[in-house]
Amino acid sequence: MASLSRRGFLVAGAALGLAPLPAYAGTRPPHGSFGRYGSPAARLTATTLYVDPRGRGDFTTVQAAVNAAGGTGYTLVLAPGVYRETVAVAAPEMSWIGASEDPRDVVVVYDNAAGTPKPDGSGTYGTSGSATTLIRSDGFTARWITFANDWLRADHPGVSGTQAVAIKVQGDRAAFHHCRFLGHQDTLYADSVALGVFARQYYAHCHVEGDVDFVFGRATAVFAHCHFRTLDRTDLAAAPYGFVFAPSTAGANPRGYLVTRSRVSSEAPDAHYKLARPWVPSSDPTARPMLTVRDTWLGPGIDAVAPYANMSNSFPWQQQRFAEYRNTGPGAEITDPANRPQLTEEQGESATRAAYLGDWTPWKEC
Repeated sequence: MASLSRRGFLVAGAALGLAPLPAYAGTRPPHGSFGRYGSPAARLTATTLYVDPRGRGDFTTVQAAVNAAGGTGYTLVLAPGVYRETVAVAAPEMSWIGASEDPRDVVVVYDNAAGTPKPDGSGTYGTSGSATTLIRSDGFTARWITFANDWLRADHPGVSGTQAVAIKVQGDRAAFHHCRFLGHQDTLYADSVALGVFARQYYAHCHVEGDVDFVFGRATAVFAHCHFRTLDRTDLAAAPYGFVFAPSTAGANPRGYLVTRSRVSSEAPDAHYKLARPWVPSSDPTARPMLTVRDTWLGPGIDAVAPYANMSNSFPWQQQRFAEYRNTGPGAEITDPANRPQLTEEQGESATRAAYLGDWTPWKEC
C-alpha cells in the first residue's frame, strides 16, 4: 500500500475510501454551515451546540463541545469538515448530527495505533487507547458522521501493534444511522463497559471497512442494511488477508452480533477474506463468541469453502455460536456444509433485531 501524507490521505480519499473534502470546505456551505439544524444565532434548543472548524459555531473541535455539554440530552451539530482529534464521550443521551446529512462531509479522524508511543513516555496506547472516538455513555446516537483512523502500516514498518481503532462503543442503546467507519485493523470496536454488562448497539445503513477483525467486541450489536468492505493488501503474499468479524460475546450473553439484510464486498482478490473468527480474550476465557449473518449478500472476496477460522486453536470456531441464514452471493455458496452452520427456519424466525434489542427500538427513531 503506497504511503500517503496525512493531508494527502484525507484529501485523496485513498486506501480507506475517505471522500475528498467538500467543494465548499473553507467557505460557507449551501444553506449555511449547519444546514436545517439552526445556528448559534438561531439555536434549536438550549441543549443544542454547534461545531465548525472554521469558527462559525460555538466550538471548533468536537471534544470542546462534548466537554461543554453539562448534562443529559445534548445535541451536537457538526458542520462539514475534517476534525483531526481524539474524542471521548461520557455524558448520557448525547446525539451527534452531521449537518450536511452526508457522512462523507463530516470526518472525525486521528492516527494512533496500539503500538504508538504515548507522548509522556509511559508506554504505548494499546488497542483501546488507539481509538479516535470513545463512547462510554448510554443512549448515544450519531447520524451522518464518518469515524476514521488513518494510521497506515506502510508508514510505520517497525511497529508491531497495528490495531488502530476508529471508534470504541461501550454504552448501552448506542445507535448509528448512515455513518461510516473507516480503518484497517480493528476499525469498529462494539463492546461494553465491563464483562458483566450487556450493551445493546444498533448500526443501520452504515459503511464499515478494514482488513483484520475490523468489527469486533462483546456487545449485543445489530447491523441492518450495512455495507462491509474488505480492503486489498500489498503487504501480504497469500490469503487470508483478514477477517470481517471477531466477536467476543460473553458466555452468559444470549445475543452477540446479528448482521441482517446487508452486503460484504471486497477490493481484494477472490476468497482472500474469512467472514469471521472468534475472539476469546485472555480477560474472559469463558467467552462464547456469537455471530449470525442472515439475508445478506456475500461477495467473492469471502472464502466460501472455509469462511471461518480460529484465532486460537484452544477455542475452535466450531465450538462457538456462529450461524448463517438465507445468505446469497458467491461468498455464501455451501460447498462443505460442515463449514457453513445454518439456522433452521424456526431459529431464523427468532434471529431478529427486535429479539436482540428487546424493548429498545431505535429503528423507530429515524
